[in-house]
Amino acid sequence: MFSHSGMPSTEEDNVFLIRNDTEPVFGAAALSEYRFYAPTEARRRYFYMTPSRSFGILAHITSFPGPYGIGDLGGYAETFIDFLKLAGARLWQVLPLGPTSFGDSPYQSFSTFAGNHYLISPDILYERGYLAEEDFADIPAFPETEAEYGEVIPFKMRLFEKAYSAFKSDADAGRGADFARFCARNRFWLDDYALFAALKEHFIAERRFAGETAEYLTYKENNKKYLTDNQIDDYYFGAVWNSWPKALAAREPKAVSEWAERLAWRVGFVKFLQYEFFREWNLVKARANEAKIELIGDIPIFVAMDSSDVWASPGLFFLDENGYPTSVAGVPPDYFSEDGQLWGNPLYNWPAHAKTGYEWWIGRVRHALGIVDILRIDHFRGFESYWAIPYGEKTAINGGWEKGPGEDFFDALNRAFGTQRRTDEPPSLARGQSETAGACRAAGLPIIAEDLGIITEEVHALREYTGLPGMKVLQFAYGSDSANTHLPHNYLDTNSVIYTGTHDNDTARGWYAGAGDAESDHVRRYLNVSGEDINWDLIRQAFASTSERAIVPVQDVIGLGSEARMNTPGVAAGNWRFRFKEDALTPEVAEGLRYLGGIYNRLGEEFLTSDSVSADPN
Repeated sequence: MFSHSGMPSTEEDNVFLIRNDTEPVFGAAALSEYRFYAPTEARRRYFYMTPSRSFGILAHITSFPGPYGIGDLGGYAETFIDFLKLAGARLWQVLPLGPTSFGDSPYQSFSTFAGNHYLISPDILYERGYLAEEDFADIPAFPETEAEYGEVIPFKMRLFEKAYSAFKSDADAGRGADFARFCARNRFWLDDYALFAALKEHFIAERRFAGETAEYLTYKENNKKYLTDNQIDDYYFGAVWNSWPKALAAREPKAVSEWAERLAWRVGFVKFLQYEFFREWNLVKARANEAKIELIGDIPIFVAMDSSDVWASPGLFFLDENGYPTSVAGVPPDYFSEDGQLWGNPLYNWPAHAKTGYEWWIGRVRHALGIVDILRIDHFRGFESYWAIPYGEKTAINGGWEKGPGEDFFDALNRAFGTQRRTDEPPSLARGQSETAGACRAAGLPIIAEDLGIITEEVHALREYTGLPGMKVLQFAYGSDSANTHLPHNYLDTNSVIYTGTHDNDTARGWYAGAGDAESDHVRRYLNVSGEDINWDLIRQAFASTSERAIVPVQDVIGLGSEARMNTPGVAAGNWRFRFKEDALTPEVAEGLRYLGGIYNRLGEEFLTSDSVSADPN
């Protein structure tokens, strides 16, 4: 059992709910009972993103090496933490952890609260006695450097079903009690999600060979104005919730109760997978925290249309009486796409959220901060204004800007999570930040605002009001002029997180290889380099910047090209598949990162010796 020497000693204070004597007690949702105000020193230690120079690596779990076709929370997670520790890194950023839906994107999840069960380790299930050696006899020949979801899903689900059957037969009363406690503490989202997932699977199986039934033809007629024939087929045969029988789609209590009883085994199976995911995740997080490494999580501002979140709370979204969105999310034409990006997420009914005091959102943030140390919120600009696209449009071009909740939303977060700061205690401000700004920062909210894209003065003003750190991306810095705000000499304060690139960018090597002459020349002249080692050139520049935190995608640490790109916005297929080889992160790579971390004061105190900057390992 991993334990953190600095963790609070009582279960009331222990928000990670790890005990030293037995299995973890789960439920990030137990944070609904947690008092964030007037924190003890122990709480303060784990919920404050205190200003300090540090660096970390962006590596999603799916990218880990391993024999089961996709990275998981098993043995390599510990190996990766050991690498981070050796390198002197104090941050590890992951992508959203939810169960992925169509297209395998972590930003389109069936639930904003649930975990991705495909990340559960078969090896750990074996160690717990839920799988036998013969269950591993026919492992497919998975590709080494990409996730093959089409083969991974049936392979892992077969193992998981066997594990659940073994779990149900397990006589260990302690495990059963922990599972029951997990279900109780997470009831506010788990019951809806488990039934949602079970229903989807049921209707997918039922419709697979049914053909064009009367039900299908009705659904097609209702949607032909908005969707192509192929999309209609994907939605119906993929069992999007608004294609279910009307009483069930509308969550009539009698229908919900009857189906929950009818699918009881599958509902229990889904809950078991969530229990195992959070059990394994909490152990990984505890191990990272023990190594003095903070986990940066990520949540998209919007949730997927086909999610338990929308099905369970339709009044919080702009939907019509039949459960179809009236307008959907996206972004206008930009750097990534000349047609803009049509995400398709339903838009929030912000007035409805405001009437509840943003209760749903507060629960969402509370849950997320229960499983990570720092939270990056994607598309921060959407809280000021968001791009609303009429449902049925084929591109994002014909959308328009609508006002978001703005300061009122962040004031609500402060009321829910903020600390009782003494009147004689100054706010915690970054160097150069005004005394009038920083409400969220002074309150200790460990949140990073992803403020990329079309950023207006109003968006800048909102981030200044919150005091949250924004993002700088070096791939956006070149090819324009010396006033580019992503160029480090233009950073007005330290309150930012700098990236060589993000999951939406090409790798550093791929980007440089595809850059135009003017852009690549600008890079070489600005950095005074040849460009032969452009990934390390950008890493050095990020570490040298005044940004408090520097994050480097693992592809840039390894030095990979465009073949390792994680996502290409606006392109539907071929994304989210990248995996790296087990021998890629060598001690020599760690030494290079530690050297630069020492040069630019980004190491923890345990590394701050004269040896840390004595010689260039290259």
